[in-house]
Amino acid sequence: MTDQVQPAQGPGTSGPGPDGAGFTYRGAEQELIVVARPEARLRAGTADVRSAAGADVSALNMFLSDEQLTMEPLFGSEERLQQSAAGTGSGPDLALFYRVRGVRSRAQELRARIAALPEIDTAYVKPGAVPASTGPAAWGGPSADDSRRLKEGAPVTPDFTSRQGYLRPAPEGVDATWAWQRPGGTGRNVTVIDVEGAWQLGHEDLASKLAGVVVGTPLTDIAWRNHGTAVIGVIGGDRDEHGITGIAPDAVTAAASFQGIGTAAAIHAAAERLSPGDIILVELHAPGPRFDFEERDTQEGYIALEWWPDDFAAVQYATARGILVVEAAGNGGESLDDAVYERRPEEFPEWWRNPFNPSNRSSGAILVGAGAPPPGTHGRDHGPDRSRLAFSNYGARIDTQGWGREVTTTGGSWDRPGDLQGGAEEIAWYTDTFSGTSSASPVVVGALASLQGMLKAAGQAPMSSERARAVLRATGSPQQDAPGRPASQRIGNRPDIRAAVTRLLPEAVGSGQAERYWDELLPYPRELPPRLRLYVSGAWRNLDDPSPGIRQAVHSAFAGGRPDVRVWFSDDEIVGLVVTG
Repeated sequence: MTDQVQPAQGPGTSGPGPDGAGFTYRGAEQELIVVARPEARLRAGTADVRSAAGADVSALNMFLSDEQLTMEPLFGSEERLQQSAAGTGSGPDLALFYRVRGVRSRAQELRARIAALPEIDTAYVKPGAVPASTGPAAWGGPSADDSRRLKEGAPVTPDFTSRQGYLRPAPEGVDATWAWQRPGGTGRNVTVIDVEGAWQLGHEDLASKLAGVVVGTPLTDIAWRNHGTAVIGVIGGDRDEHGITGIAPDAVTAAASFQGIGTAAAIHAAAERLSPGDIILVELHAPGPRFDFEERDTQEGYIALEWWPDDFAAVQYATARGILVVEAAGNGGESLDDAVYERRPEEFPEWWRNPFNPSNRSSGAILVGAGAPPPGTHGRDHGPDRSRLAFSNYGARIDTQGWGREVTTTGGSWDRPGDLQGGAEEIAWYTDTFSGTSSASPVVVGALASLQGMLKAAGQAPMSSERARAVLRATGSPQQDAPGRPASQRIGNRPDIRAAVTRLLPEAVGSGQAERYWDELLPYPRELPPRLRLYVSGAWRNLDDPSPGIRQAVHSAFAGGRPDVRVWFSDDEIVGLVVTG
């Protein structure tokens, strides 16, 4: 879900929401989902529907035949589900969900009629899911004729990593650059599947670890393709000397398209192809109950997919298998704590409970909100760093945030060539303005893939969903207030890989008292940053780019003759420092 509309009225105010112009993705279709009665034990075949319990299903088959419809199991046959669901715990019975094909524009009319049949518990219509992104730049940002574009015939793409602030140390970024120096920190031995609509799989910066489309048929629309390409780039862009670098460049990335099978089936199919510790990213949102599920170009009222029963069931299935599921929280500008989400639509099954209410059973997914990047990023100001952007949904259910604006990555800008690098070749497009909860979510996925890789490299079990959510909430760079958008409108902390490692792998972090120091104002070689070096536990430990306050505090402590400088370190890098004397 991306947000590419630039502010119209002030920092952080625009986006897919009440105060920003939007953009409509084309091609997503409504889904008619049927929930069968457990006692009927339906079996949907290629020709008709049968009942393993001997129930009379003639009315259902007559209805399907008269309307030229087919009904198929959403998640596969009951026998296959029984084989694959061992050990996944309790949850909605996946064998009761069916998808009706051939409804075209008659979904609502057909819903009421099929729900009235005796074998059917209920049926509901899901609005078309779209990426959580906002519209094209409306002010002062890079345009398609920007001078930074790759000129016709230019042989090599420039190195854009200096524009990827989200790679840098906290609080600006997630500290991917530190993680790359640690075993497994590049996401090695972790697989990520991105669930959405389309991708440019031939992009020059995605060749190294891209596994391709594992399920579904990609949409052909260029806006969808640009979106998916941008997402994969943030996570797994190749680590080389041109273009961008992904947060977890050694993670294997793959794609799952919902076209033709539906969003829940795509999530379930992705989970079937992954192992514990791997990650599914759900890059979609849909119109919610605030405006009666109405499609809106502004994306106002759009919410995370897990609110719908079949998507919730698929996500819970995946997390029960030990797979991390990361969901874009949506660009609807909504408080997910609002009472409107407590009201069960009459079409939903009676067992449904609001998944946004933390008191109810959780899907286990990690929900991601969109926060502002540091002011001045790419010359623009979207409000205080890590403050909630106005379009981002918020609430107690949301676990963490990522950059919701100014994300530099692969792909074009919206339905156009890249605004950072365009040109005739789509495989060499780059954007400087990927945004929304769509850009925030892959930032979080990259951080999680890095952490899972480090855990595996250390011989530790990868994080479960519950543990990952706890770590994201307990560590990271805190959300900040913005005018009209206080931190009480929760989108959570921005991940900090280094801080999370100290919690997940405490044995990898040593500590001790500093015995002496060396303030290296002129580093050698010159390419290195200025460093403060402290001798701790028999070796020199380095703190890159120390703030003036830290430098002065250390100077004063040692000048006083009885220094009390406590240092935490990982290898030769200082990860924490407290001066008390």
